[in-house]
Amino acid sequence: MKIGVIGAGRIGKVHIRNISLFVPELEIKTVADPFANEQTEAYAAQFGIKNVTKNADDIFNDPEIEAVAICSSTDTHSKYIIEAAKAGKNCFCEKPIDYDLAKVHEAIDAAKKAGIKLQIGFCRRFDHNHRAVYDMVRAGKIGKPHIIKISSRDPEPPPIAYVKVSGGIFYDMMIHDFDMARFLAGDEVEEVYAAGAVLVDQQSARLATLIPQLLP
Repeated sequence: MKIGVIGAGRIGKVHIRNISLFVPELEIKTVADPFANEQTEAYAAQFGIKNVTKNADDIFNDPEIEAVAICSSTDTHSKYIIEAAKAGKNCFCEKPIDYDLAKVHEAIDAAKKAGIKLQIGFCRRFDHNHRAVYDMVRAGKIGKPHIIKISSRDPEPPPIAYVKVSGGIFYDMMIHDFDMARFLAGDEVEEVYAAGAVLVDQQSARLATLIPQLLP
């Protein structure tokens, strides 16, 4: 199957490498990134990918490409899912779909209407350690669960440019924790309470006051 990859940043490069080396059933025909340059072309060339473009439409309009992997910035995910659905291409998208719930529903509805397959990158469900915890819960080996505690940390503060389009670890990364809570509990979340403080990175502290203005 020939696929296209949208986004050739950090996570895009991870998917390009993994698909090229470990998924022989797939062939990446085209990589699209609005900031594509000579370095992007050189990286793609390592894996035999000849087509690098700045325009995602080159992927959506290519009849040979059956599926698309969306690895672009968070603020573009729902837009590209909808475009993939209109083009009739199956879609893998990095999490989250969007930070606007209305756009999340719009993207899911577009996929359902088009009849395409849509998978979001909740990779922890496929990690053998997380799966072992899931299996132990289902087998009753820990008794009846009453509390699920999940701790997540990034190794360092993210770049401000990333925070401005993603909302940082709470918007962009905590979706993994919500997914794992649902996965392990086998139930839906009914109530959410959050509290936070910036204790280390003062640049993030200054930006925190701007986040309500930056995000919907």
